[in-house]
Amino acid sequence: MNIHQKIGRRIFVFCILSSACFLALLIWRPGAVEERVETLTLDYRFQTRNFISPPKVSGNVAVVVIDEKSLRQYGRWPWSRTLQAELIAKILALQPRVLAVDIFYTEPEDAQSDKALGEVLHRAKDKIILAAVFDVWLKKKDLEKKDIPYTLFDSVFMKLEDQRQIRAVEADALMADIPQILDNTLSGHVYSHPDRDGKLRWEFLYLKYAEEYFPSLALQTARVSLGLKSDEMALVGSRGVRLGSGLFIPADRKGRMLINYYGREGTFIPVSAADVLSGKVQQKELENRIVFLGTSAIATYDLKNTPFSANMPGVEKNATIVENILTRNFLEKSPGYIEIIVLVMTGLVLGFFLPRLSAIRGAALSFALFSGYILGVQILFSFMNLWVNFIYPAANMMMIAVVVTVTKYFFEERKAGEIRRMFSSYVSPKIVEQIINNPEKAKLGGERKTVTVLFSDIIGFTTLSEQTSPEQVIELLNEYFEEMASIIFKWDGTLDKFVGDEIMAFWGAPVDQENHAESALRCALHMVASLEKLHEKWTREGKPVLDCGIGINTGEVVIGNIGAPGKKMDYTIIGDHVNLGARVEKLTRSYNAKIIITEFTLEHIQPFMGENLFGHIELNELDRVRVKGKEKEVRIFELKNMKLEQLKQHAHIHREPGD
Repeated sequence: MNIHQKIGRRIFVFCILSSACFLALLIWRPGAVEERVETLTLDYRFQTRNFISPPKVSGNVAVVVIDEKSLRQYGRWPWSRTLQAELIAKILALQPRVLAVDIFYTEPEDAQSDKALGEVLHRAKDKIILAAVFDVWLKKKDLEKKDIPYTLFDSVFMKLEDQRQIRAVEADALMADIPQILDNTLSGHVYSHPDRDGKLRWEFLYLKYAEEYFPSLALQTARVSLGLKSDEMALVGSRGVRLGSGLFIPADRKGRMLINYYGREGTFIPVSAADVLSGKVQQKELENRIVFLGTSAIATYDLKNTPFSANMPGVEKNATIVENILTRNFLEKSPGYIEIIVLVMTGLVLGFFLPRLSAIRGAALSFALFSGYILGVQILFSFMNLWVNFIYPAANMMMIAVVVTVTKYFFEERKAGEIRRMFSSYVSPKIVEQIINNPEKAKLGGERKTVTVLFSDIIGFTTLSEQTSPEQVIELLNEYFEEMASIIFKWDGTLDKFVGDEIMAFWGAPVDQENHAESALRCALHMVASLEKLHEKWTREGKPVLDCGIGINTGEVVIGNIGAPGKKMDYTIIGDHVNLGARVEKLTRSYNAKIIITEFTLEHIQPFMGENLFGHIELNELDRVRVKGKEKEVRIFELKNMKLEQLKQHAHIHREPGD
């Protein structure tokens, strides 16, 4: 198993382990994450939905508020119950369908005021719902339950279904309105409990107290507004509440309904209590509408923190819930199937593809999946009212993407460094970058491949060495090799090695080059032309002149890293066609030719010659020879007469490998 396979397997295992961990968290759903992090993403979904397409309210629900204007005109809160009685009487005179009073009357004021308010409420008892105060002490459950006032029994659930499945929150104390006010009126609790971040997102549709179940003020108001009797409202196990025969309100196991807020405070345009008292409100503004009466002034301390605002009056929150119920505009929390499928599938997809992709492409895939999930959960929320958990699938994708991308980045950087060190002395910088960017194109473990090999040897080197000082020989060789190596790199060749006075180079590896034979021939012509320039220079300097012969052959070879692992390794080629190229080069002395190519190379360049891409050259068949190690004769050709000026003219015709 090579290093790529090992890393790929480790990445896949990490993806599976990460997905398993987040799957466990998704099933467990710790409250600290759900109520602090996941709910924050829900708030952004609310705001995004309203930015794209703000929902509209039906206009069937109105709120009358005791606001700052009312306090300025009629004095500080709480008002006298005589004044409140006058306010409620004037609201009732405007013929609302039902009036929900979100104000507490748990303590007496004085006999006259209490009586005045009680009489107003009793005259319209069929359309009045009062707020009932229950206290829930989450850490203290050992209080004795007090008796329920008989006047409250008309307000409890008359019908329970799947009673064993009901898991309602139990209230520890009840602070009932005084009898003069409570008699013959309906009530609904106004208990609410924010999430851990302080925001109110849920409505407790019912509470349990003294073995009875009490609906919320909003739920009771919705029932009355629909003209339903008490026994037409049923608490259905841990699933929700049914109103009549066709309206079902979904709830969680605690009896909580997700509040589908429509916007900031003022979404339900408030009517000032001061305007009602002064007679400025027309009957058409409240007639046959569900009206909530409550406070909104800051000094009354009934402001709620919601996904849209920290200053929403509690009365408007209740109006929102009734609007949700009457329009059946319910939010539901996903049971988890979508999240599980997404988490598992994205984990498998990333585990399968990331090991096979580069760090950048892997990051792009991860970003696409992450962005797709963001878009998906927003679409489900905006158009299907479904709250799909975002945190765990998204965190899993992010965790996998970050860890794998960083790991692959450092691995690829290290691998790029190794490739650069390995090939920088073999090939041109351009080829090195191609190998780094596409390492799959360079198989270093050994493979068969068709390449063109070039051998160049200095003619008369032994005689030159005997007649020239070693220092001058080295100086000449270095200048010669530097010039020849730069030409090989210019034509994208791979410089295999220097062996004494011999140069070996090849084309077609480590990256594929469709025109490898053409590039080798152009390189040979360029080498001969440049050597002529060196001849002129050396003659002027009074130095000995080096000459060379070049042999070129094309065929299938074995290529790869060959040597002793950990000690000495060379990227080279071996095979019969390599040997043939070396022996053809030796024939340049016998035929007095600068460049000799074989019939196999000629086969590869003929298409380019037909396109006239070589310009003016001469190719002359020299002979049919049987070289050492070959039984079959090989045709050889002399290539000559390409001037340096012609080479420069045609240099722009040179094409990139693989074009």
